[in-house]
Amino acid sequence: MRQRVKAGGDDRRARMRRPGGAGARPASRWALPALAVLLALPMLGGCAGQLEDQPRALPASVAVPLPPAAPRTTGVDSPAAREHKQLVGFFGGEYHAPATERFVDEVLVKLAAASDTPSQVYRVTILNSPIVNAFALPSGEIFVTRGLLALANDTSEVAAVMAHEIAHVTERHALRRAELEKRSAVISQAADVIDDPNRSKTFKSYAQLSLASFSRQQEIDADQVGIRVIAKAGYDPFAASRFLVSLGRATDLRQSLHPGAEAKPDMMATHPSTPERVAKAVAVARGISAPGIGETGHDRYLAAIDGILYGDDPAQGFVRGRRFIHPKLGFAFTAPEDFVLENSAQAVLGVTQDGTEALRLDSMKVAPETTLVAYLASGWIEGLQTQGTPEAIKVNGLPGITVLAKAESWSFRLAAIRVGGDVYRLTFAAKDLTPEVDRRFRDAIDTFRRITPEDARDVRPMRVAIATAAPGEGAEAFAARMAVPDHPLENFQVLNGLDGPTLEANRHYKVVVE
Repeated sequence: MRQRVKAGGDDRRARMRRPGGAGARPASRWALPALAVLLALPMLGGCAGQLEDQPRALPASVAVPLPPAAPRTTGVDSPAAREHKQLVGFFGGEYHAPATERFVDEVLVKLAAASDTPSQVYRVTILNSPIVNAFALPSGEIFVTRGLLALANDTSEVAAVMAHEIAHVTERHALRRAELEKRSAVISQAADVIDDPNRSKTFKSYAQLSLASFSRQQEIDADQVGIRVIAKAGYDPFAASRFLVSLGRATDLRQSLHPGAEAKPDMMATHPSTPERVAKAVAVARGISAPGIGETGHDRYLAAIDGILYGDDPAQGFVRGRRFIHPKLGFAFTAPEDFVLENSAQAVLGVTQDGTEALRLDSMKVAPETTLVAYLASGWIEGLQTQGTPEAIKVNGLPGITVLAKAESWSFRLAAIRVGGDVYRLTFAAKDLTPEVDRRFRDAIDTFRRITPEDARDVRPMRVAIATAAPGEGAEAFAARMAVPDHPLENFQVLNGLDGPTLEANRHYKVVVE
């Protein structure tokens, strides 16, 4: 949730890394959309920076046997190793679960042997993020989040995701896209010097359309190559389409719970719509075999992910409805009514159902000699004009400061609260900051408090657990076991790829428990 920055300096370090999406260069090909509050508050500054990662042991390289002299692209001081470290930091660090790591390693071994480049060294890393995401680097580094592992329902679906990423490596998509981006930049620069504004606009539109189309085609190509790879490795080729359906349903559910989430892709999106990808994936699979031929590995997969974390990492704080509590750092905060909170890699974010109000909670490391007034005046948020004199406040015994601000069509209530050497920053934004709305924001600021050890112990992490359906037991009974606070039935059905209330007796299903 929180970045830590020394006031007045360039030493930016991440003290509190939240799982969640970050603007990493590799495309989030399987990612669910981020909260629109990230777009609604574009002027929020001071949160991005060099991420501080403690060195971690990388999972063992996975590949078919290679010549002894094969180069290791992920050496300690290599560019690939630095990129790996940065990406791992963006996504909350590595997630270590020995049984799960062994499982994905074994799947990758089979996929590497079936790929078009079996001599390529591949490595898979599980990221400590609840966001559904997977991507690959040209070096053969493959990343999958624990959020994606929780959504997948069998071995063949995870194999389809990793084979898709292997295809991006074997097809050299990242390198080809970089070349096209350079060409597009040249076109755009040329358009800037054209006298005719209409012709200039046409040139720029052509460049943008070329990039979008190229990216969409890359995704379709990677799907098709990946499906052929999983079939060759012995897995069910229809797994890719099944996972894409689950991804689409998870996206729809998430958008219903987080109404500020971005809408479905339009024609300029860099990825094809889910229905398009599903239809093409099914067509490729049908060209290989009939349904039910390849291995799915349902029970074995569920055994491998039994017990993995679901949602927020306990070391990085929890969202529970409108409440955010961080047991490790010892504080809690409650958002105003109608807000939906989400933990991200940089902050706790919130948005109302209608998208007209938003909030952000993050923190910075500020020198003790720097007063809160001086810190506020130092340019906390670029582009904001404060209104009136900052007001000194006490928030549950903690010193703070608050002030109103304005930027374009948004109005803001800002608050900074000092806890030791840290300053917690609360940024509230509203399209129409009426006295009533501002009062709600002030009341929410007053909920920020230090917590007791007993409070911290009462908050338990959620995990994926595997349960067996008894004869006659339906989805409603399993939904009652779900620890998720909102829409437990819908979450259970999406988590297990189910359309209706009927369960298969003696079959294993995923539930979320505390």
